[in-house]
Amino acid sequence: MLGVIVSVLAKPLVATAYINISTHDRRYLEPVQVPQERVGIVFGAGLLQNGQPTPFLASRITAAAKLYHLDRVQKLLMTGDNSRTDYNEVRSMQEYAHNLGVPMQDITLDYAGFSTYESCYRAHKVFGVHQAIVITQNYHLPRTVYTCDRLGIKTVGLGIPDLELYGWRGMMPDLRREMLANVKALLEVHVTRPRPTFLGDFEGMD
Repeated sequence: MLGVIVSVLAKPLVATAYINISTHDRRYLEPVQVPQERVGIVFGAGLLQNGQPTPFLASRITAAAKLYHLDRVQKLLMTGDNSRTDYNEVRSMQEYAHNLGVPMQDITLDYAGFSTYESCYRAHKVFGVHQAIVITQNYHLPRTVYTCDRLGIKTVGLGIPDLELYGWRGMMPDLRREMLANVKALLEVHVTRPRPTFLGDFEGMD
């Protein structure tokens, strides 16, 4: 019984270590370090009650806008949740980026990015992305780079500070969830390969 318990508890640790090691040379901390790619992918992270991006999401969009203004990316793909008529995450993301000086014509919206896996899957299959910079918090970046890469996108990532801003106590729930999500990510990309909730027709990116 003890061996079973140890095995179960070790899986998140092993998965997290493996994904971190596998992606360490493709993760960057500063926008100026990131190699140029045509597309930057920004992952949703929720909206406040007033419809504005959460601090996590606002930080992602701000970092993406910096990449755009540094000519590191030419287009931004905003991927998030629009599963309800009263909740349009990607439209809020678009408006926030536009207010930071990114032209509307350079922002593409994916309304059905319900998870990291589905966002990466749809970026490749629906929007025709083959190479990209992904933008998200440092704790989430290894899994994002790994997942998109295994789903057909040559991926590098820009990490946004999280522990530095929120501390261990503030980040602990996210870090715990991420360890479990790493196990799920390995199963999804290597074993089950589920289709996303909505796939739809090919749209591409202008």
